Amino acid sequence: MALSGWVCVVTGASRGIGRGIALQLSEAGATVYITGRQMKTLQQTAAEVNERGGQCLAVVCDSSKEDDIKELFERVQREQNGRLDILVNNAYAGVQAIFDNMEKKFWEMDPKIWDDINNTGLRGHYFCSVYAARMMVAQGNGLIVTISSMGGLRYLFNVPYGVGKAACDRLAADTAVELKSRGVASVSLWPGAVQTELVSQHIIENQTSGIDPKVSNNNETLFIDKSLMSLTGKVLFTCDLARRYGFQDVDGRSVVDYTSLKFLLTQVPYLSWLSVITPSFLRMPRFMLSLAASKF
Repeated sequence: MALSGWVCVVTGASRGIGRGIALQLSEAGATVYITGRQMKTLQQTAAEVNERGGQCLAVVCDSSKEDDIKELFERVQREQNGRLDILVNNAYAGVQAIFDNMEKKFWEMDPKIWDDINNTGLRGHYFCSVYAARMMVAQGNGLIVTISSMGGLRYLFNVPYGVGKAACDRLAADTAVELKSRGVASVSLWPGAVQTELVSQHIIENQTSGIDPKVSNNNETLFIDKSLMSLTGKVLFTCDLARRYGFQDVDGRSVVDYTSLKFLLTQVPYLSWLSVITPSFLRMPRFMLSLAASKF
């Protein structure tokens, strides 16, 4: 119960990544406010939390609506005497739009896909960060985690997706600059490919190419570290955190390391044989990721 007495908000926690994070935070003793657009699905997550002995409060909140976000944090402030330790910006409403427009170019899609992908998953994150930061700065500590992806570094899925994820990384980095002196950390977290309920449904129904149905569901652990301020403003990989904190996937597998040379070789048909003799500890240096996406 390492987080006993802590207060957390996890947006978009009806299912998927948000649900997994909420379960682990509550198991560690935190009081967790979970948000979503439908009370029915939220109550399902809340029931699972309660079964594990956690404390969970389900709040209907549409992250595309500022009034809903404001009311959420006013409630937390009122009920928890102004305390908020962790915000996880996870709410995302763009999965269906991505699957509906696979293989289409940006000029071939309805421009409203921008809002489908980035209204909740970017604008909402900013508003949540504002209201959460006000509480955290007042108490002198806190952590804001924004869920992002490799799409912030290189082209993935479509134009609105990549722009939104790059902005999420920038949101974490720039808020960290202004929050660091106030004792509040802000990071971007790249979970990698995740077999969430919605993704699994599309794989089964549509056999969508380019997505491995065995991708890791590796997000049921959220790290808490006394040296967290040394990481503020950075993009963090789930695989790196797995090594740092010694956790595994929910099914006991090691968390997939997408930067390991061994894994990368398996993705190149004519070089895959080399992966058998390549040590697993050899990894691509992080600076090479930046060079690969250099705009200069």
